[in-house]
Amino acid sequence: MHCYVYASLRKPDTYVWMTRRDGFDMLPEPLVLLLGELRFVLEVELTPQRKLPHDDSDRILTNLSGCGWHLQTPSNETLTVCNQPNFNRQIDPDQTLVRA
Repeated sequence: MHCYVYASLRKPDTYVWMTRRDGFDMLPEPLVLLLGELRFVLEVELTPQRKLPHDDSDRILTNLSGCGWHLQTPSNETLTVCNQPNFNRQIDPDQTLVRA
């Protein structure tokens, strides 16, 4: 299946795979609002035999044939760190201030 891959400029390591180039009309509005601006990164012929580093090609193909798009997100660990801008700070339970 011929695919077009876009990267979210708002969410690191988050990609949208689509069956049509610039087919943003098929994406749900809440997803569009969450991802923000998308940048085209790749045009690829995806087959079940193709090995991908961060997702399963069968799962992507199933979603593409079902609704025309697939959302690839980073692992839960990466998402947790990305959503925590001060992940290297500790909270002292005895004080109300955050210590670096």
